[in-house]
Amino acid sequence: MKKRNVLIGYLVLLMLVVTFAACASTRTHESTGEYVDDSTITTKVKALLAEDNFLKSFQISVETFKGRVQLSGFVDSKESVRRAGEIARNVKGVTSVANNLIVK
Repeated sequence: MKKRNVLIGYLVLLMLVVTFAACASTRTHESTGEYVDDSTITTKVKALLAEDNFLKSFQISVETFKGRVQLSGFVDSKESVRRAGEIARNVKGVTSVANNLIVK
């Protein structure tokens, strides 16, 4: 009976370790919390870009990974590129912005 309890204890411990390891982040994989944070950042940046009268007519793609925002798409001026980058940088939680917008 004692052996059985020890075995069950080890199995429970193993399951906990595997669960925490699966939810942990790595260099190329986000944890669940980071994914939710990045989704929130992406939504905020998209909303602010859509609200801006100068930028709302452009199709600007926004992707976020571990707080790093990537902007891509086409705009009509360097001022649009600068302004979109500034809007993204001012969102809480953004660590850096890769502004890959192209002036057409």
